[in-house]
Amino acid sequence: MIPTKPEEVLVVPRALFDELGAFEGLSFEADRYLHALLDPRHGLFLPRPAAEHDPSFKQLIPYVLLAHGGRVLHYVRGKKGGEARLAAKGSIGIGGHVNRTDHPTGPPDADAFARGVRRELREEIVFTGSPEPRAAALLNDDSTEVGRVHLGVVYVLELTDPAVTAGESEITQLEWCEPAELHARRDAMESWSQICVDQLERLLAG
Repeated sequence: MIPTKPEEVLVVPRALFDELGAFEGLSFEADRYLHALLDPRHGLFLPRPAAEHDPSFKQLIPYVLLAHGGRVLHYVRGKKGGEARLAAKGSIGIGGHVNRTDHPTGPPDADAFARGVRRELREEIVFTGSPEPRAAALLNDDSTEVGRVHLGVVYVLELTDPAVTAGESEITQLEWCEPAELHARRDAMESWSQICVDQLERLLAG
């Protein structure tokens, strides 16, 4: 049997993040960071098993908040599949790794990242229309095992139609929630969603 080749995911050097100005929580200077992080001179693809345990790199992860009429989509991560460390926790972020299939040749760039954002969205959530997500902030949380090897790019996607369904089995209990409801559920959410909820009004304001 031919061994399965591991997924290759987009990473950037931790040293680059430190050079640009490391932070904890959210930074609303998304454009400044992304200009450097998505420069093809800096990004590369690494096998995911290695990247998950190498804090000298940050896996660059799109994290998309879906909004409609002032409400935000909330879901619960199923216990099967996906990132086991996040299972059964509430979330308001849709996304995942940008990988080699998003840019089969050459070094990764901004176009590859944009393709990865769109692919992850369409894989995880079924919705109508073709709205473009807006890069709202960068998210870093070095306080957790997951966070130390990931760097989030927080997007907001405004939908014109609230009809949505899950595209993957690990996306469960989809529900549109008012900001006050999300604040009340904060403690049951994964850490990245907690960070976003704490500044949700600013993220949605654009």
